[in-house]
Amino acid sequence: MTTISALSTPAADQPLAPTLITRRDPRPHDVVIDIAFAGICHSDIHQARNEWGGSHFPMVPGHEIAGIVTEVGSAVTTHRVGDRVGIGCFVDSCRECENCLAGEEQYCLNGHTATYNGRDRETGESTFGGYSTQIVADENYVLRIPESLDLAQAAPLLCAGITLYSPLMHWQAGPGKRVAVLGMGGLGHMGVKIAHALGAEVTVLSQTLSKKEDGLRMGADHYYATSDPATFTALKERFDLILNTVSANVDIDAYLGLLRLDGALVNIGIPSQPDSVRMFSLARRRRSLSASTIGGIRETQEMLDFCAAHDIAADIEIITAAEVNDAYERVIASAVRYRAVIDIATMPTVESLS
Repeated sequence: MTTISALSTPAADQPLAPTLITRRDPRPHDVVIDIAFAGICHSDIHQARNEWGGSHFPMVPGHEIAGIVTEVGSAVTTHRVGDRVGIGCFVDSCRECENCLAGEEQYCLNGHTATYNGRDRETGESTFGGYSTQIVADENYVLRIPESLDLAQAAPLLCAGITLYSPLMHWQAGPGKRVAVLGMGGLGHMGVKIAHALGAEVTVLSQTLSKKEDGLRMGADHYYATSDPATFTALKERFDLILNTVSANVDIDAYLGLLRLDGALVNIGIPSQPDSVRMFSLARRRRSLSASTIGGIRETQEMLDFCAAHDIAADIEIITAAEVNDAYERVIASAVRYRAVIDIATMPTVESLS
């Protein structure tokens, strides 16, 4: 066992604070990673504050992890010491169900093992995430980060990047397709960049026009304010695909009205309260209402390689470990442009916490 420093919260109503945790000694197929950067995802906040239910404490959040391999287990064949690697939202799955065998481990029928707020499949112990100086994980769930990607900017790709890439690929976004991205935040800005790179006509739907210049710079062809009722008239039955990245409840029926025949509204941001929809909003144009989470390991590696090939990375603000609680509030207020990333080098040392 190795003792390392981390940021942990002891309860849903408590802030994150420096602490000491232990990591297991590497098993034969394990990779030991010194974490360089960890992105802050809105789902970290939901779980740290138990807004979705099912949280267990103490919790060390973080599933947008980029770092360097420092040790490998005796049977590891996919990574070597010195490799640039990342870890996303899960670190294990059953590997036997039809979904795992199809490369869709994120939908493991027996439940994947979350990078944090999960349970180790062998020991049953809580998993701790990337707000820490080191992580140990099975080689099959560790991604290769291409050399051309900056590690800090690559970290958010492990969640925000794949969360948008997967539905864009599944719903076949590309030339001739009109794609709308609802919400111009940590998820939304990645959707704009990837959809543009795929060749789709991209529209941003945001509460205001305050980020219009950024949206157009990232590849959006059009930008509309959803606070303006005229938007819903101007864009009626326009889109093939709408990706809803907003983590709060929205008027689903209003956005369904923006879809063409056979169009799909895919929910990616997951609000803490239930949504509702009128079936007529779907039936009148054979529209689909769906949702998507992340991607499997194979697709996540594909996404990283795609981003490297198209010079795509997250727009980030690098923060210190001492600024994380403040960053949580800024994420909630949509004040981060566009992903806060923790510089793990600013974590307190083990000696200072002992």
